[in-house]
Amino acid sequence: MNMHTDLPAAPLPGLPLDTRLRPALHSGGHLQGLFCGLTLPALVEMAAFARFDFVVIDNEHGLAGFETTEHMLRAARASGIMPIVRCFEADIPRILDAGASGIKVPMIQTPEQAERVAQRIRYPRPQGQDGLSGLRGSAFSTRAAGYGAFGGPGHTDRSNQGIGFIAMLETPQAIDAAAEIASVEGVDAVFIGPNDLAHTMGHENRWHHQDVQKAMERGIRAIADCGKCPGILALDVESAQRYADWGARYFANVASSLIMRAFEQAVGTKAEIRY
Repeated sequence: MNMHTDLPAAPLPGLPLDTRLRPALHSGGHLQGLFCGLTLPALVEMAAFARFDFVVIDNEHGLAGFETTEHMLRAARASGIMPIVRCFEADIPRILDAGASGIKVPMIQTPEQAERVAQRIRYPRPQGQDGLSGLRGSAFSTRAAGYGAFGGPGHTDRSNQGIGFIAMLETPQAIDAAAEIASVEGVDAVFIGPNDLAHTMGHENRWHHQDVQKAMERGIRAIADCGKCPGILALDVESAQRYADWGARYFANVASSLIMRAFEQAVGTKAEIRY
């Protein structure tokens, strides 16, 4: 399976905001990315140089403050990888002002909650204008607007048209509502979190249990049937192919898991050396 798709054209040189994500999520192609919970801008660059399509700066389980998050977004913009930030709803305004290409919100449970979050991601638009509109507070002195260099209606339109919203489903209740959540205007992709789903189904971290896999399949197919991009955690090629067969198009691995695997392999190699 070819995990990559041709991304939309790069943003104009000099613009701090990378607006390729939302069109990419609606392109019908596959995207491959990486969760990064470590507070290292260099790791964002490494993901770009390894040719991942996107990086998810993990501010749910990671410890990056707003200043470090902004530096990680700079690293993404400089190296050409699309940056998504997983964050809590209360942090959305500052994360967007820092220049994130997408927002990923955990534990979306209902279409009403998804609609509220979608409203917080988009700026209001004049009455009668086409396109998405919301309730995001407007300030053009931020990094996302080039500290005023790229503010005004142009920044409003670029943000509303280019910033993606990825809702995370992590409970049986959310899986049951997958079609309704995916159908909300302003939701661009829906990501199923298998670890939390397994825990809330009573299987601890065993997301390969057949009951959890069946729930994941049901959710992925429901999201795809709504015409939205289904996302999933895929730690190996075999899993990614299975999820792709169900309709998934957005695949994420975990940077710390890959690093630990490499460390463990290195230790194993060392143990085999005879001096």
